[in-house]
Amino acid sequence: MKTMTCKQLGGACDQEFHSNTFEEMAELSKQHAMRMFQKGDKAHLDAMHEMQALMKDPAAMQKWMDSKKREFEALPESE
Repeated sequence: MKTMTCKQLGGACDQEFHSNTFEEMAELSKQHAMRMFQKGDKAHLDAMHEMQALMKDPAAMQKWMDSKKREFEALPESE
């Protein structure tokens, strides 16, 4: 099990997510982002706008995802 924060995944807070795979981690982050979107949290909305701009360039988005996956894989296992 590994741990990453919302900020580490492009978000706006220190909420921690725990998962065994990067794909699970991304899904947890996405669910959190949707909850924050529904609450109208400005910091998270700003982070989402930045992510949307990144998504307009598929190569840049893939590069970002690859870097986050490498970051996840380099993390130590937590208990």
